[in-house]
Amino acid sequence: MAKYRLVLLRHGEGAWTKENRFCSWVDQKLSSDGIKEAQNCGKHLKALGFEFDLVFTSVLSRSIQTAWLILEEMGQEWVPIQSSWRLNERHYGALIGLNRAEMALNHGEEQVKIWRRSYDVTPPPISEAHPYYAEIYNDRRYKCSDVAQENLPKAESLKDVLDRLLPYWNEKIVPELKSGKMILISAHGNSSRALLKHVEGISDEDIINVTLPTGVPILLELDENLHPLGPHQFLGDQEAIQAAIKKVEDQGKVKSAEK
Repeated sequence: MAKYRLVLLRHGEGAWTKENRFCSWVDQKLSSDGIKEAQNCGKHLKALGFEFDLVFTSVLSRSIQTAWLILEEMGQEWVPIQSSWRLNERHYGALIGLNRAEMALNHGEEQVKIWRRSYDVTPPPISEAHPYYAEIYNDRRYKCSDVAQENLPKAESLKDVLDRLLPYWNEKIVPELKSGKMILISAHGNSSRALLKHVEGISDEDIINVTLPTGVPILLELDENLHPLGPHQFLGDQEAIQAAIKKVEDQGKVKSAEK
């Protein structure tokens, strides 16, 4: 019997996800499909009888919007939401805004997979000349963060994401979990992968093969020491989920017509 249960998910499809671009810290709303994904996620969680006491999100709109839509579908709009930059998507540095398939054509599919999925490889850092630098670092949401703006990352590996996420997990989320609250974390592909790596003890080598589709809730069942009682469970139609995972994996491949 699980002592603690936690639902984690990658937000619904964003506008740049649809365009196959590295979105990272650029603030994007959900696409029309992403809105439907979040709503369907809420419907499914309601049908399964989940009742949340607290929700954690990043400070990016697509993460927050997903949480809103889920709670609305569940009739739980009153549930408190806490947001932190520490749950943000991985900072992709100079790759932000670039098309993944075009990058695969220019640099090779294996290099793009390493940039996207590896544990400790950091992409080239963003510079002040980057077209989205000012938009990110002049954003008021980061003036309210728990670190000075000049100390915010300019590029991150998945290891870096885990390093900045762990203090928030240990100091903010774990105490709420241990108090008996049912928690939903509406995060991103890489912040969710980093958390899964930590909780489930996934190796540095194996994490490259962990892919999370958008808008699919993941159930974690934990013992009193927050150790998993089994592997994480994707909730929903398993065939559709596997198709969604393949779709994400294919984002970093050269399009057939270009091969």
